[in-house]
Amino acid sequence: MATKKAGTLDSEKIRIFALGGLDEDGKNMYVIEVGQDIYVIEAGIKFPETKESLGIECIVPDFSYLVENQNRIAGIFITHGHDDVMGALTYLLKQINADIYSSPFTAKIISRLLRKEKITGSHVHVLHEDKSVKVGSHKVDVFPITHGYPGTYGVAIDTAQGYIVYSGEFIEDYNSLSEYYRGDYIKCAEIGKKGVFALLQESKGVERAGHTAPAHRVAPAVADVLEQNPNRRIFISAYTQNVFWLQEIIRTCANYKRKMILYTEDLKEMVRDLWSFGFEITEDCFLSNAYLNQVEDVVVIIGGQGKSVFQLMSNISNNEVDDIDFTKDDVICIASPVLSGIEREFKQMENDVYKDDGEIVVLYNKAIRLHPSKEDLKMMISLMKPKYYIPVKGNYRHLYMNGELAMEVGFKPSNIILLDNGQVATFESGKLRSCSMELELHDSLIDGKENWDMAGVVLKDRETLSTDGVMILAIGIDSVTKKIINGPDVQTRGLIYLRDAEYITTDVAKIMEETIEEAVKEGTYDNLVTRQDIRDKVSRYLLKTIAKRPMILPVILEINMNNIL
Repeated sequence: MATKKAGTLDSEKIRIFALGGLDEDGKNMYVIEVGQDIYVIEAGIKFPETKESLGIECIVPDFSYLVENQNRIAGIFITHGHDDVMGALTYLLKQINADIYSSPFTAKIISRLLRKEKITGSHVHVLHEDKSVKVGSHKVDVFPITHGYPGTYGVAIDTAQGYIVYSGEFIEDYNSLSEYYRGDYIKCAEIGKKGVFALLQESKGVERAGHTAPAHRVAPAVADVLEQNPNRRIFISAYTQNVFWLQEIIRTCANYKRKMILYTEDLKEMVRDLWSFGFEITEDCFLSNAYLNQVEDVVVIIGGQGKSVFQLMSNISNNEVDDIDFTKDDVICIASPVLSGIEREFKQMENDVYKDDGEIVVLYNKAIRLHPSKEDLKMMISLMKPKYYIPVKGNYRHLYMNGELAMEVGFKPSNIILLDNGQVATFESGKLRSCSMELELHDSLIDGKENWDMAGVVLKDRETLSTDGVMILAIGIDSVTKKIINGPDVQTRGLIYLRDAEYITTDVAKIMEETIEEAVKEGTYDNLVTRQDIRDKVSRYLLKTIAKRPMILPVILEINMNNIL
């Protein structure tokens, strides 16, 4: 994008809004407009609630605004590689071309995804903490933070009104950490001294008192499982993207001299990536899948994302996986949190294990996910000293509580901005001018084949089938005379028990016959139009008779009798 001269305090307009991530868990996407430049931060997905899923695999933000204004997009910043901030990136880049900015580790993952999806036209830039970068008309600084993914960072965009800072997902952890997890709070303080106009800060952990650390570590709980089961095979679930916990699991097993098998290909690929960045656990600590049933005390690590982890664990415990002979001596260990939208799969897996007299140990409730608690949030506020505070990431109660926390540390209510998705905070001359709802957003739903359903028609049909069932009406008529020669035949699924309601099928068949005969008599018969008339009349009849609105599928088969004879 061509570089333009940055605006002055009086002329530069700033607009801040979210296309996802507010009053919800996941689907994070935040937009910062500075003059004509658009800076996009995050591009995440969320999983549908169990009762609403209806075959939908994930939900992505509404990209319409970005598609319409793609020539103004200066860059897309991805702070780390978790689904809730990066899962929608490839869907977005199939509609627009834009430059992506990320840390070395995340950039490597993004580049691989783009190759896999055959996406061209978007360049991936690697950001380094010690260098500012000019993006569009403005300088952008990044600062390292501690999170569950190596190389996670926060973003600071320099404007005439001060820095716009997105703190990212962070915790304070002063223990010995590798350079890829160590936060740089000195740099945060330096940005704060230069002047922060607005701070966007996540809210998901605001209900927890104190600091998140050291309760975020899963290693002590894994060590307990290993000590209590010295001669047993252990299956441990781990989200492939939760790299911090994955590394803790691997290190703990290595410390206890337990051989490991990385069962899934995505895990093996992730560990190879970690080796290229200096991960110290060597290859001789691992066995191939050929040893799954040969080493009694091996630790089998099961990777994946979302629902797939628990579905695979359930299949293993049911002996439905060809290369694993699961026995009652084996231990199932859950080290992957039950995220919103996948509770059903976890409960089903847990139920299957108990049915088979298996042993299950759940660790996710013994370790807190790596999101800032109250004191972590206060620390970042004190370092940044922003003029305006904008809570992001979380349900509305989280955003509200985050706003209250800001008041505890001295913010005036007028300088705390609670937004909804599509609501735009506009700033001019260093002041908030308006907070209006400008964008009408619609979730984009993606099923297992990555098909889009922008209008929701497919989802509505699935909802109808799941609640009120379906009625299929079939009839054969002479293609020339239009006289009925076969049927009608009425079939239902999920609607009524026909033995107890034969009068309904009789009445529906009569409606179908009479509608066809009336159209033929009046000379208005058309196959498509007549089927729609049948659908409308039967729908009204069923609503009045049994208070149901099933999907109704009339079929009129026109048969050429001369060909038959």
